Amino acid sequence: MMRLTLRAAAALVALALAAVPLRAQALPKAASPEAVGLSSERLARLTRVMKDAVDARQVAGTVTLVVRNGQVAYLEAAGQRDREAGAAMAPDTIFRIASMTKAVVSVGIMMLVEEGRLSISDPVSKVIPGFAQTTVLGTVNGRVAVVPANRQITIRDLLTHTAGISYGGGALEPWYSRAGFTQWYFADRAEPMTKWIDTLATLPFEAQPGERWVYGYNTDILGNVIERVSGQTLAAFIGEHIATPLKMVDTAFFLPPEKTSRLAAVYAVGADGTIVRAEEGKPAVSTLPHSGQGAYVSGPRVAFSGGAGLLSTAHDYARFMQMLLNGGELEGVRLLSPTTVKLMTSNHVGTLYQNGALGWGLGFEVVEQAGRAPRYGAAGEFSWSGAYHTTYWADPAEQLVVVFMSQLLPAGPTNLTTRVRTLVNQAIIGPPTGLPAPATTSTRKPARPGGR
Repeated sequence: MMRLTLRAAAALVALALAAVPLRAQALPKAASPEAVGLSSERLARLTRVMKDAVDARQVAGTVTLVVRNGQVAYLEAAGQRDREAGAAMAPDTIFRIASMTKAVVSVGIMMLVEEGRLSISDPVSKVIPGFAQTTVLGTVNGRVAVVPANRQITIRDLLTHTAGISYGGGALEPWYSRAGFTQWYFADRAEPMTKWIDTLATLPFEAQPGERWVYGYNTDILGNVIERVSGQTLAAFIGEHIATPLKMVDTAFFLPPEKTSRLAAVYAVGADGTIVRAEEGKPAVSTLPHSGQGAYVSGPRVAFSGGAGLLSTAHDYARFMQMLLNGGELEGVRLLSPTTVKLMTSNHVGTLYQNGALGWGLGFEVVEQAGRAPRYGAAGEFSWSGAYHTTYWADPAEQLVVVFMSQLLPAGPTNLTTRVRTLVNQAIIGPPTGLPAPATTSTRKPARPGGR
């Protein structure tokens, strides 16, 4: 009889475990909305609005998840995942989350900061040499010209979108299109992000570092910083150090073949205000080069975009946000310290963003003062959204996490991401009750991103 060595036996066990499909892990369910201070009657308004939007063909389908005090108080899937196939939307439907990727990558950066492998004040050139000398599209003697940046860009500049780096539109478009950039979309690229970020460093940027809040490739650069510091691909880093510890089993950059039946189809809002299915490989009603279904199923699977590349579910993303709302910990697994989360969700840009009506932290839009923000949201709330008409927010004062998913690009006048915020907040009728037991101290060994 053949005798297995310990190493061989361990390898067989690992293979066996890998063959066992991971199951989605839901947060605990509240006994009722009222048990956590929400109104069932008022939440029914949210259900009705989503149904009406589906019936009016403003959207194919939606998933809305509301968590209060760590417990799922509302979860509704409306409409269809794929209208043409007659496939119903389901709570475990997988969505392209685009810029909701930015929060995950920002957490990854701060994990490296906590390990002492980065500082937010570090120049980016410490990791990516091409950023030692960057340029800006400015003016000389009243004429448009490419001029040197007045200082180096830092990690903090990228986290706060104050590096002056846009998506290359407007006057910058000729430079960026010649270099092969198509705004935020990289899923169809056969070259790794290192190639694209090295090229980006040679292009002129929109503003001087620290001068303005400019939305663009900042978090894609941060994703590549993670790759270079950790020695892992961004996909491997997020999988090992964020998604797996948090049991985010359906969060990845490209879809495994066995999960293709759960991916929501992309639609666009046409001229008549109703949806049109985006065709495979090309735009629907938009001139945007990335407005089709996207190469998330059969693409090259090489370029891992830190700014807009992830796929996820409402359940997975709610687990990620609950970790942040808990001060960096979920179910005994700690990724960040409470002080780091507080730093990330504080305003770092003064009045540069939204003229001070809202602030911007290290990866998030933040509310500093209720009443100053042009919408619902208590002081301390942090949030953002994605290009495919998705959004999320966490409200520490209300102990609330909300994730809303749909798949529209472009969304046109559809404003469900705005309406869902109102409809959730109007359903709050009291403080959260039925408090869960205090979180236990993590027994998990500290993550060592890239450490071997």
